[in-house]
Amino acid sequence: MKRIILAGALALVSGVTGLMAQQKPPQPKSQKEVEALQVLFGAQDPDARIKAGEELLTKFADTEFKATAMYLIAASYEQKNDTTKMTVWAEKTLEADPKNYPTMLMLAGGIVKSAKEHDLDLEEKLGRAEKYGKSALDLVGPAEKPNPQLTDEQWANAKRDLTAQAHEVFGLIAMLRKKNDVAITEFKLAVESPNADPTTSIRLARAYTMAGKPDDAIAVLDKVMASADTPAQIKQFAQAERVRAVQAKGGPKPAATTPAPAATATPATPAPKN
Repeated sequence: MKRIILAGALALVSGVTGLMAQQKPPQPKSQKEVEALQVLFGAQDPDARIKAGEELLTKFADTEFKATAMYLIAASYEQKNDTTKMTVWAEKTLEADPKNYPTMLMLAGGIVKSAKEHDLDLEEKLGRAEKYGKSALDLVGPAEKPNPQLTDEQWANAKRDLTAQAHEVFGLIAMLRKKNDVAITEFKLAVESPNADPTTSIRLARAYTMAGKPDDAIAVLDKVMASADTPAQIKQFAQAERVRAVQAKGGPKPAATTPAPAATATPATPAPKN
């Protein structure tokens, strides 16, 4: 998603993916470490990035880029839709840098998007996701630019984007708790981001439909489908959700439809870019 790309780009530009809160940026200790970092930052696919990150951590155990490597490994597993390994590496990242708010948001999203309505431990999962989301939100607000080369506008947009990620998590949590009006409020905040993913708008529409407001859902979905920037696959999901909204109004049931994405479904995440 665009949000992940932006977060990763900001991190790599600053050179401190997991160490944004520190005033002194990390430094490589040798030319060989520089070369290992170049391989990591230059990796073009998740498997190559995971391999490069693990090699960096193995060969340079005292590297100041530990949290950076761990974050990129976690993000790569997220791209591979491997929530279990993403969670392991994200938690390691937080051990190395407890104030790493992008990692908190990654964890929160991974937890809530893998949660199911009938999970016996659903509330425990939602509580964890909510805690990570709120902690990240508290840190994002007062956060200073990680790199002076970023303009004030770029950093303001980045903070809005990170804030939107938290609100999307809260919206998904509310839907699983059957609090559709709360979900609507949270998703509306999330779609205000300059890099809002159209999938979030589909989730907003789903919340409107579940709250008994199909006309509002249809209006949101028509906008998604009319946008030239919306990928064809996402438009199919939007069309399927529109069918759901029309049916909620008592409209005719079509002969066949494209299955709508689950409330917590998400497209595959693109690789972080430097």
